[in-house]
Amino acid sequence: MALPYPTLPGDIDHLIADDHAVVERQFQHLEARRGDRRVLVDQVAFELALHADAEERVLYPAMAEAGEAYEAEDSRKDHQQVKELLVTLQNTDPGEPEFEDALANLIGSVRRHVAEEEGEFLPAFRRAVGPQRLAELGKEFLAAKRAVPTYAHPNAPSGETGHKLLDAGAKAVDMVRDKATGRMKHLATDPSGALDPQAQRILDAFAAMEPQPFEILEPDQARRQPTPADAVRKVLEDDGRPTDPEPVASVQDMSIDGPGGRIGVRVYTPEGAGGGPLPIVLWIHGGGWVLFTVDTYDASCRGIANRTGAIVVSPEYRRAPEHVFPAAHDDVLATYRWVRDNAEALGGDPARIAIGGESVGGNMAAATCLQLAAMGEPLPTAQVLVYPLTTGEQFGDSMVDAADARPLNRPLLSWMAMHAFEGVPDAGSDPRVNLLSVPTDRLAGMPPTLVITDERDPLRDQGEEFARHLEQAGVPVTASRYDGVMHEFFGAAAVLDKAAQAQTEAAEHLRRSFTAPAAAH
Repeated sequence: MALPYPTLPGDIDHLIADDHAVVERQFQHLEARRGDRRVLVDQVAFELALHADAEERVLYPAMAEAGEAYEAEDSRKDHQQVKELLVTLQNTDPGEPEFEDALANLIGSVRRHVAEEEGEFLPAFRRAVGPQRLAELGKEFLAAKRAVPTYAHPNAPSGETGHKLLDAGAKAVDMVRDKATGRMKHLATDPSGALDPQAQRILDAFAAMEPQPFEILEPDQARRQPTPADAVRKVLEDDGRPTDPEPVASVQDMSIDGPGGRIGVRVYTPEGAGGGPLPIVLWIHGGGWVLFTVDTYDASCRGIANRTGAIVVSPEYRRAPEHVFPAAHDDVLATYRWVRDNAEALGGDPARIAIGGESVGGNMAAATCLQLAAMGEPLPTAQVLVYPLTTGEQFGDSMVDAADARPLNRPLLSWMAMHAFEGVPDAGSDPRVNLLSVPTDRLAGMPPTLVITDERDPLRDQGEEFARHLEQAGVPVTASRYDGVMHEFFGAAAVLDKAAQAQTEAAEHLRRSFTAPAAAH
């Protein structure tokens, strides 16, 4: 099911529906008997433990205050049954009759609860309290998830007061239990069975570092968590291989003037750079406008520099929630103009500048091209959009079939938008974010484009849809999907063959644009 009305990413009903989508997809893997069923059940148990307790602490008291006391109590009874079934699942193993019976009952119980909650209770609650209250409750819901136990406790009180009195102690006990059983070492992996072995190993390495779920943390807490780049280094360490970054001729950090102050800029010069001005690529890192830095995407920049023979410039744009939309977009546009105006000083050719980026970096690359075109300024020779965000809406089947993906799942995507657009409720519909809303005539002048997507990614379908829009506008476009890999795979070329292949494909696209006649630009 899906909510039958529009929401904003931080609204409590939006966050609840995201949780439902994740668990439903995990149920589908379990029913199909694919992937690692033990890990899947452990992840479901973790998700439902946090979700149920947070609802009991935050949503159900608010529903009772709004005149939905019966509905709140009915939902508590549903949770009680779920918690009892989770205890059975935690104490039995896949294949055992008791396990399989409990799993079937859990799936049926949760699906009935979700249908009632999304179809009746949440719509009525929104009508009763209004969107502002739902946004306030959304923040409380995430805060509650950070505080609640990580296992089901069917014998504990399910009321708001009982949770506040007992949750801290129960959580402390649960954390010890997680350490003792090793459960924390696989909660952040992808147990669906959909990834190829190399990609699976990266996510297993990421999970082994025991990151907390980004999507329930405060931004400063989330920024201290392990990153996909750390997972790549761990795989290299485990193999006894050097973890030094791919060598380039030079890396220089500098700062430039930007619309909100100084912008950090990192400049990579490729190995074997010969005489004469080099082409330049402005490469924009991802992280949902909230997480990550140029350091996280260092491997991508080094790979692009050496494979293209181009100078790569990567901006450290402002991040949310300290600087919400459109701060990051403004910084990227300013950096592109600086690169264009200072290309010769960098050793580059101002007539051969391309642009690209990963995730929201891909969004900002395309948005920069559109802004330049609108202002009559010269466009880049080409653009590369790697698993780009192209709309603020939950678009396409990938929001369902990859709702549970890692490292980017549907709840994390909403969490990022919640912080990036805080106080700017129309940001998601702004054409700089919602590229799918841009009219065909405005897309017609875009440079030759390569769109790279991946199978296990909630952004997959919107990236491919944008490629279709470009094609309809007459833009030379190539759409390339890499199956068996996940969001953030592109920079993992040191340990993932498909990442090396994708970087090579991106480099070939860029090199063709650098050698095309000037009139073609």
